[in-house]
Amino acid sequence: MTAEAPMAPALSSYGRLIAVTVHFDDLDALGLLHNARYPLLVERAWTELWQERGIRFDGDWAAAGDACNAVKELRITYEAPVTRTGTYAVHLWLERLGTTGLTYGFRFCSADGAVTYARGARVLVRLDAGTLRPAPWSEAFRAAGRELLRPAD
Repeated sequence: MTAEAPMAPALSSYGRLIAVTVHFDDLDALGLLHNARYPLLVERAWTELWQERGIRFDGDWAAAGDACNAVKELRITYEAPVTRTGTYAVHLWLERLGTTGLTYGFRFCSADGAVTYARGARVLVRLDAGTLRPAPWSEAFRAAGRELLRPAD
């Protein structure tokens, strides 16, 4: 494949750019980043971002608080192949922060954020650990989330 990755607009003032590493075993038989690895690398970037803010899962769902959540929807569009190992980045932001759910956007991109390889969105629902029913995000989580909201166009 010789397709060139689309250039992204200059990295905005919203969201965060988190470094991720593509290893040899992330590549498929054709030497391309396997399609299932993109969501995994995005998840690792989100985990790092939330852990920086004190939100983490340490093995106890009852104590997990806002880390007790489930994916409701995942959309991803692959724009250009990743053909090499090395350092890349995931640009993360929140599109919507509701009472019990949120939608985040992401771009899998070059380390500097200039080239986009894939983009997508994921919907999460905060769960009550006992009932597994939707539960409200804590105010601390909402405050951290507001910092990541993408401004309206």
